[in-house]
Amino acid sequence: MKRIVLFLATNLAVLIVLSVVCSLLGVDRYLTQRGLNYEMLLIFAAVFGMGGAFISLATSKWMAKMSTGAQVIHEPRSAAEAWLLATVEREARAAGIGTPEVAIYDAPEPNAFATGMSKNHALVAVSSGLLNSMNQDEIEAVLGHEITHIANGDMVTLTLIQGVVNTFVIFLSRVIGFVIDNALRGGRDDRGGGVGIGYYVSSMLLQIVLGFLATMIVCWFSRWREFHADAGGARLAGKRKMIAALERLKALHEPSTLPQNMAAFGIAGGVGQLFATHPPLELRIQRLQQSA
Repeated sequence: MKRIVLFLATNLAVLIVLSVVCSLLGVDRYLTQRGLNYEMLLIFAAVFGMGGAFISLATSKWMAKMSTGAQVIHEPRSAAEAWLLATVEREARAAGIGTPEVAIYDAPEPNAFATGMSKNHALVAVSSGLLNSMNQDEIEAVLGHEITHIANGDMVTLTLIQGVVNTFVIFLSRVIGFVIDNALRGGRDDRGGGVGIGYYVSSMLLQIVLGFLATMIVCWFSRWREFHADAGGARLAGKRKMIAALERLKALHEPSTLPQNMAAFGIAGGVGQLFATHPPLELRIQRLQQSA
């Protein structure tokens, strides 16, 4: 979950910063000088929407290390770290990708994530809780799951989806903001073109709200890809080990240690399921048991 939550949080922050900068530079005034220029707005939305998503991807490894305190293993200090490095290297070779950086971060919950801008320059991080609560077979399967995410290019595909979503969020927030601004002025143009404060306030608020709601699409993609990553973990480590790892995660499930501002993305039940980044463990185990 950390991989997706960090990406979504970074993307939203980048979009807000880019929007503020564009407003200060007068881009919105240019787009609305003679009414709303829909063609130029769509081009602007696509450039900044895709750009914001790829900035998030480019900074994903740095953000992950900074936010979790993950320490990259350069030289193993124990037999456990040496085994971890060797297992990641072996599975990466089997998956046909470059060996990712391997890191450990301090957290009581059993968890792991993979991130990075390309298949050959990625990061795999595991929590201390995972290392302390799972045996080597189960850890091997978890690592295979994360390696599969990298080999399948899930982060790049997620970025492309997020870029398209960003484009529509930027475009729609400004179109609706323009309509709201006109309604507040009663359709009068008392400034000789351009827009008023109603446009800037409403478009910014709408961008945040629509951006949050649009995460449902990204979360749906994330849930769908988890099944593929489970299947990949089963191929790399063995089906029995992958099922055992999921069953252990289910048994060891603890409250998340994610920061409070990120925990909202993981709410359970009702509408919260639309924002879940992972399918229920029971369903993932069932899919693996039924697979050939």
